[in-house]
Amino acid sequence: MRRTKEHSQETADKLLDIARIRFTEHGYAKASLEEIVAEAGMTRGALYHHYGNKLGLFKAVVSAVQAELGEKVEREASRSDDPLEQLILGCKAFVEAAVSPSALRILLLDGPAVLGWETWRRLDEENAMRHLREQLEILQEHGYYSGLSPAAMTRFLSGALNESALWIAERPNEPEALEETMAVILHMLKRR
Repeated sequence: MRRTKEHSQETADKLLDIARIRFTEHGYAKASLEEIVAEAGMTRGALYHHYGNKLGLFKAVVSAVQAELGEKVEREASRSDDPLEQLILGCKAFVEAAVSPSALRILLLDGPAVLGWETWRRLDEENAMRHLREQLEILQEHGYYSGLSPAAMTRFLSGALNESALWIAERPNEPEALEETMAVILHMLKRR
């Protein structure tokens, strides 16, 4: 029984990994389920068993990319003991990671369009926005941003980071775009 569960998880993981590559390279609309299952050496039945359909597979890929991005942000933020510096390091890590081809295509371009705004937003709230809000609440406990709503600040900063990642991605030959973005973020966040 244990081996069957392990094999099942290996199958699901293999499909997820291949789908992530295909969704990154071709986008959701042009990614072919036939190519994904053929490359995995499986049948469509295996895909349907684990993910239900193409949309279910894409949603699983979005969740995996969000979790990976969240781990990177958390890892970078934990390099400091200062809560404000943690927020700044986390913001920079998010923007840097979000402009990678996989995160950009899957999370910021196709994610909202394919999953719909409500579903995409719920997934974002369960991952990145939840951690962002927690950090902002910690900062308020340390005297920062008093009188400001953590919920409003979270959505404002999340939107700014997403839009900044899209702006930077449009400028692949302008490395100063990240520096300019971080200068604005630093300016905004350093105010008590």
